[in-house]
Amino acid sequence: MKRIVIAAALACCLMTAPVYAGKVRLGGWQATTDTTIDDKAQAAFDAAYDEDAETELEPIDLLATQIVSGTNYCFLCRSDAGYSLVYVYEDLQGDAQITSIQDIVFGEDKAYETAEASSEQKDED
Repeated sequence: MKRIVIAAALACCLMTAPVYAGKVRLGGWQATTDTTIDDKAQAAFDAAYDEDAETELEPIDLLATQIVSGTNYCFLCRSDAGYSLVYVYEDLQGDAQITSIQDIVFGEDKAYETAEASSEQKDED
């Protein structure tokens, strides 16, 4: 199950920004080959995450990094929603903040729901 979640999360992460296999593009996301969270990434997450926050987050894997004027990290986390992609930005001085949290939703086919709603609208007209 964990492998499926990691694969789905990595796919979501990679769809949000370009990654070029084997080439690091300045400003581009680089997928990690080892999803273990290293000390530097863990320190950035800890600096950004307020344990008193309403949403409980537990980082379980580091999916990708992006070198900018600092570093962006994409973590797979357990959360109140089940699993979430958590994006953390750490500046060159070591200050960090969470920039985005995207819940991973399983079993919902948005394309199907949109097509079904569109079909129902036509039937009403």
